[in-house]
Amino acid sequence: MPNRTMRAIRLHEHGGPEVLRYEDVPVPEPKPGEVLVRVHAAGVNPPDWYLRDGMTNLPPETRPKFSLPVIPGTDVSGVVEAVGPDVDDLSVGDEVFGLLRFPSFDAAGYAEYVAAPASDLARKPAGIDHVHAAGAPMAGLTAWQYLIELGHDHPSPFQSARHRPAALDASTTLLVNGAAGGVGHFALQLAKWKGAQVVAVASGAHESFLRELGADRFIDYTKSRPEELLHDLDLVLDTVGGRDSSRFLSTLKRGGALYPVFFGEYDDEETAKLGVTVSGTQVRSNGTQLAELGRLLDAGTVRVAIDSTFPLEDARAAHERAARGHIQGKIVLTVA
Repeated sequence: MPNRTMRAIRLHEHGGPEVLRYEDVPVPEPKPGEVLVRVHAAGVNPPDWYLRDGMTNLPPETRPKFSLPVIPGTDVSGVVEAVGPDVDDLSVGDEVFGLLRFPSFDAAGYAEYVAAPASDLARKPAGIDHVHAAGAPMAGLTAWQYLIELGHDHPSPFQSARHRPAALDASTTLLVNGAAGGVGHFALQLAKWKGAQVVAVASGAHESFLRELGADRFIDYTKSRPEELLHDLDLVLDTVGGRDSSRFLSTLKRGGALYPVFFGEYDDEETAKLGVTVSGTQVRSNGTQLAELGRLLDAGTVRVAIDSTFPLEDARAAHERAARGHIQGKIVLTVA
């Protein structure tokens, strides 16, 4: 068993990357249905800096509840150290990865150890290391739940209707905006796995990377506006979303759909006139889906691109890297 204390990153106040503190905290005890994971790597995701900033980018009514101090981080890859009661399918020594307890913010992944619900975990693919595995859960499951299978009945805080992924096949043309980022590069690969034609939108520095992943067409948004070049698309996955997302409505054919990962404001009259749908969801932890994604990762059908890695104690530098933007794949923290 581990020592009674461990090193972790905690927030005692909200603010910029400088509020991330590296300190000693108690090692958690796994409750029924949980395992204790010795963390080898932790993924860095947008909700981590939303939490750090105090959720100021979300409407107050949609903000999850949490209290300070808090350990950020939802994505981990590591080794099972101990097994709590009522866990039958995992054992000490198993290598696992997962998106923990999301959409709550008590996963506590930026740490040497984490108590994780067994249902949120899948066995780490043998063919990839812990760094790449830690980069997969949130981004990969977001793309999966938007495009492949929702896998839950929980409503999004931004819409009342249940999100329904569109069928993807050789007759589908999909635009992925922000294609080089975490969700975007998974979405591109999953769509190609299903046989779709994919238009990737990103800055020019990412063109060769996205073409290697299978993009059929690339648009450099710093030189061209995709809404002026494209029409009759079946589907747009906008991983950037927000205020400007409605500009993609005009690129869709009648019956098409816009999936914004970060919701914006849309005119119901405009979407009705165009005959298109706007739909989104909120990613949720799902070990079963992650196991399916893990099989694709193990086979090399889908791969995780790593933008950069930082030691756990340098989480501040990782968040500063994220703030500079133009991320290619995922940022990951390594835990010694």
